[in-house]
Amino acid sequence: MFLKKKKIVFLFFLLAALITPLFSALGETSYDLEKLCETGSWEQECDKLSEEECENLCNQCLEYLNQKGAKVQQEISETGQKKQTLQNQISTLNKKIKDLDYQIYQSNISIKSLGFQIDDTESSIVQTSEDIDGQKAKVAEILRAVQKEDKKDFLEIMISSDTVSQFFDNMIYLETLSVKNKEVLLNLQDLEDGLRTKKVSLEEETDELKNLVIIQGIKKEESAKTKEDREYYLGLTEKEYQAKLQEKEEIEKQAAEISKRIFELVGIKEGGIEFGEAVEIAKSVESITGVRAAFLLAIIHQESYNNGKFGGNVGQCYVTNFTTGSGTDLKGNAKQRVMSPKDATLFLEITKELGMEATKTPVSCWMPLYSKGVPYGWGGAMGPAQFIPSTWNLYRAKVSEITGRPANPWSVNDAFLAAGLLLRDNGAAQNEFRAAMRYFSGGSWTKQEEFYGRSVVARANEYQKDIEILEQAKK
Repeated sequence: MFLKKKKIVFLFFLLAALITPLFSALGETSYDLEKLCETGSWEQECDKLSEEECENLCNQCLEYLNQKGAKVQQEISETGQKKQTLQNQISTLNKKIKDLDYQIYQSNISIKSLGFQIDDTESSIVQTSEDIDGQKAKVAEILRAVQKEDKKDFLEIMISSDTVSQFFDNMIYLETLSVKNKEVLLNLQDLEDGLRTKKVSLEEETDELKNLVIIQGIKKEESAKTKEDREYYLGLTEKEYQAKLQEKEEIEKQAAEISKRIFELVGIKEGGIEFGEAVEIAKSVESITGVRAAFLLAIIHQESYNNGKFGGNVGQCYVTNFTTGSGTDLKGNAKQRVMSPKDATLFLEITKELGMEATKTPVSCWMPLYSKGVPYGWGGAMGPAQFIPSTWNLYRAKVSEITGRPANPWSVNDAFLAAGLLLRDNGAAQNEFRAAMRYFSGGSWTKQEEFYGRSVVARANEYQKDIEILEQAKK
């Protein structure tokens, strides 16, 4: 009977061990990732969740979209190996649009996730600042006690001490205060070092967030262009498509069309210059810096191109208050954060040297970005190459040395030359992708930000074909 009971108890615990994980698994939240991640409704779902649960959902969506994107890329590669037909061309474009959609969805999610990081860092900074204030109060209290004891002379201490033992107790008390003060000061130093590190992290995180917003704009622009291409091919028959593949248009005609195409530059008279002229300037810079003309043009395009969407704020504001950095747009409407006050002195120096009126000289407007309702970042970039005053100041003398006149960031020639010099210093001759990323994001960047570099290199390759046609037309 005892053995039978023992067996029943054993089976009970075995059954419990099997059932517990099952209930635990049932308790985990499962999501319809296709519905949430591909439609953007993950954000509404996040509103119902805790921050930790929302971050978990974001991570699941990012992984899901990564897998979907990899699958689409594989399909595009497989289609590219098949015979060139109109149907295959349209299929490839549809897949590219879907891939870009996935990337845009990922950007939205990454922006949300980075927002959580920024919030955490800001909270940590607030807590550390409070801790520092607390430590400073302790230091002040200790110093007051030490100062009070230091005011007593040796005779006064001896007289006020009832015994020799009490005298030595007073001496030990002073020594203890001194040791305690050193401990508090060391702790205070650690806290201040930590605070500086956290502030650097916050600045890096907010810069990354700004870059993600910019990259998202580039992706949307590319998606719109791909959709236009799809509509074009949908209007062709298979016979017409095959004819397009085989026909060789006259190079002179292509060259003329390419050369007359406007290379848009915001803030420049009439919005830009002809592409042929831009190529000649870029080739001149190439002869000086070694930076490929097509690559330089792609960088300038990405920095200054204006199609009413991405880049639409470039060169559209004036600084009117150099203490606060505020100003107006070109129509006189008030604008905030047009230029960092730290750059204002250099900006005034640059415009004065060129004989320009600072308050009537166009710079980029601020791209409105907030964290917890608090704005961050500034506008203030100058000319086609979008140099902020402090960066322009690094290349101003170099440009002047080559041209023999004061460097002007609003001059197409000078802007191209300065950008070429900077790209050369970034190693463009060895690695264009890396040089583009350093131009865009400095010494480090995220996986998401790499879209900028890939976009620049892809556009540079397109420009290279146009340049080759122009060169062939001259032969």
